[in-house]
Amino acid sequence: MNVLTTENITKEYGKSLVLEDINIKIKKGHICGLIGPNGAGKTTLMKILAGMIYQTSGKIEFFDSDKLDSQRKRISFMIELPIIDPKMNASDNLNYVRYVRGYPDEKRVDEVLDIVGLLDTGKKRVENFSLGMRQRLAIGMALLSKPEFLVLDEPVNGLDPEGIVEIRNVLKSINKEYNTTILISSHLLSELSEICTNYIIVNHGRIIESLSLEELTEKCNNHLCLKTNDIDCTAVILEDKLSIQNYKVIQSNEIHIYEQLDNVEKISKTITDNGLIITKLCSEGQKLEEYYLNKVGNLR
Repeated sequence: MNVLTTENITKEYGKSLVLEDINIKIKKGHICGLIGPNGAGKTTLMKILAGMIYQTSGKIEFFDSDKLDSQRKRISFMIELPIIDPKMNASDNLNYVRYVRGYPDEKRVDEVLDIVGLLDTGKKRVENFSLGMRQRLAIGMALLSKPEFLVLDEPVNGLDPEGIVEIRNVLKSINKEYNTTILISSHLLSELSEICTNYIIVNHGRIIESLSLEELTEKCNNHLCLKTNDIDCTAVILEDKLSIQNYKVIQSNEIHIYEQLDNVEKISKTITDNGLIITKLCSEGQKLEEYYLNKVGNLR
C-alpha cells in the first residue's frame, strides 16, 4: 500500500512557481526523508498535504484513497511547533492537548511519554527542558492520536548532536514498534542519514532525485571499484587471502570493496600474485553532504 501518492503537484503564488510537478510515492512502513535547502518548497508541500493550503494543480492520495478529509484522521502533522505551556509539565501539556482534540484515552498520555523518553520528567516544568526535550514533547503531541502516518517538518532543526540522536531514536522506535510511516524534512542530508529508508531531494520547487537508502549508500560510500578477468575467483581471493567481507558484486563484472580502502597496493598485489589480471582498480564515492550539495548545486 502507498500511504502517500502525489501526482504533478504544482503550487503558484501569483506569478511565482513554488512547486512544480511533484510526484511522490511513499510505501507503508517506510521513513522518507524530504531533503532540500531552505526555500526549496518542503514546508509548502507539507502544508498542502495537511490541507493548510491548496495546490494549484495536481492530485493527492492517502492510503490509496482520494477521500483526503477522512484519510487525514489517520495522519498527524507537525509542520509548525504546537503551543506548549512552559509553566506546565509534560504530562499536563499532553493531557491539555488530548482534552482539546477530544482523545478519550487517558492512558495514552503515559504511553506517549514513555515512547518519547519523557516519562521520568515528573513535575519538571517544560521551561526547564532542553530544546531536544521540547521537540520530543512536540512529537509526543503528534502521537496522541496513534497516527499511521507522521509528517514532520524539520524536527531536528537547531538541535545539538545529542538532541538529534534522541529524536532519531524516537522516530526509529515508533517506526519499528508500530510500523508508523514517517515523512520527515531537513535541509541537511547528514541529519537523516541514519534513519530514512528513502530520500527525496528537492530544490527550487522541483524533485531532483528520489532514491532508496541502498541506492544512496551505493552512490555515496567511498569504495574501491575492482574489475578483473575472473570476478568469481577475485571474490574468493578477497575473502580467503585478504579477509575482506564487506564487498558487493555489481552486474557480475565488477566488485565494490567497502573496507581496507587504504590497502590498494596489497589488494592489487594479492590478486595479481594469484594469476588474475586487473582491468580496473580505483577509488569511487563521496560523502553524503558532498553528494547532496552537488545535487542541489546543479540547479542554483
